[in-house]
Amino acid sequence: MDFNDIQSAWKNEKTENVILPSHLDKINSANMPLEKIKKNLRNEFFYQILSIILIGFVPFFYSFPANAIPPFYLLFSIFVAVCIYYLVKLYVFYRRLGKTTLSTKDSLYETYFDIRLNMELYKTFGFALIPFVILFLIGFMYYVTPDFFTKGLNSTPFLVTTFSIVTFSILFMGVALEWWVHYFYGKYAKEIRKVLDELKEE
Repeated sequence: MDFNDIQSAWKNEKTENVILPSHLDKINSANMPLEKIKKNLRNEFFYQILSIILIGFVPFFYSFPANAIPPFYLLFSIFVAVCIYYLVKLYVFYRRLGKTTLSTKDSLYETYFDIRLNMELYKTFGFALIPFVILFLIGFMYYVTPDFFTKGLNSTPFLVTTFSIVTFSILFMGVALEWWVHYFYGKYAKEIRKVLDELKEE
């Protein structure tokens, strides 16, 4: 881009849309972390769908009693509906990233905040699964130690155990989600943020 090209662009467009070569190099450097995020999202879809399918066969893997199968699949259907809702939103985000062209500072800002927004969406997805984790753990306990539940739902051991399961599930999911989102998405979002900060300083 020579001086005449820059002068022409200055007259026809807003100043912030004029990209100098040095800016282009920095903006293009954000493509690598963006590709990493897209790759992780692709893997995420595959493993999430595979996990949902495998969970659906749990009653057959562990030979659930006949009276336990209907309630299991009732909860499983709700679980699948929640997963589909969030996975569709994340898939739309993935498709949007695929069409993203990082050619201006504005497009980089827009992509960065889109990534941050969907990172929070992913965390919401994880927290939406906590009730299913709790019910799974309680059901697993009932399957392994059915005598424990004969003491009554109001017994101290049952209440303490239920409280422990709920507390553990929330804390575990909270910590796990923070680590997962940071490791697979957050650190790449920080790289994009670093590019934006460098552009801001110029």
